[in-house]
Amino acid sequence: MYAVVGCNACSNLWLVRDLRSSETARCSRCGKTHQTAKLKRLFESDDRDAAREARSALLAEKQGDGEAFAAVDHVSELERAVEDAGVDDQTYLEGAGLDADAVDEAAARSIRRDGASSRSREEIVREAITATDDPTRERIVAYATEHGVPADAARSLLTALTRRGALTKSGGRYRLL
Repeated sequence: MYAVVGCNACSNLWLVRDLRSSETARCSRCGKTHQTAKLKRLFESDDRDAAREARSALLAEKQGDGEAFAAVDHVSELERAVEDAGVDDQTYLEGAGLDADAVDEAAARSIRRDGASSRSREEIVREAITATDDPTRERIVAYATEHGVPADAARSLLTALTRRGALTKSGGRYRLL
């Protein structure tokens, strides 16, 4: 059971699930704790979507937009309309003057042989620390540049990761934390 209830302190309306299961409910806006037995139920339903719709209608009425809200479809109808709206990727790309098959081929080439997608610079720098026998700054940067990370970016990432506490540096050697 879902109920639309209101806060007497801030006039917020929110959904509460199964008022009988707990003795209190907390307002999602101001944080005031209410005894559920004393909460005024503005709407009750077993269907969560119906309760959401009722809350939306009450909020619209409160703002003076009740007529405009009544003219809008139910939220489930709007969700279906969004799924059906727009164009697919193929149509979009061709409309933009691109060869959709060439784009698909480029995407396929960007995926590594083992099936994983391209790694971020940070992932490569982290990998360099574990893959390098002696993880010094120079060796980590060398590994990262071999794997497509510019040297300056690798150095900056080492500094940033150390500041964030993701790495530690001791005796010129880096270690993941």
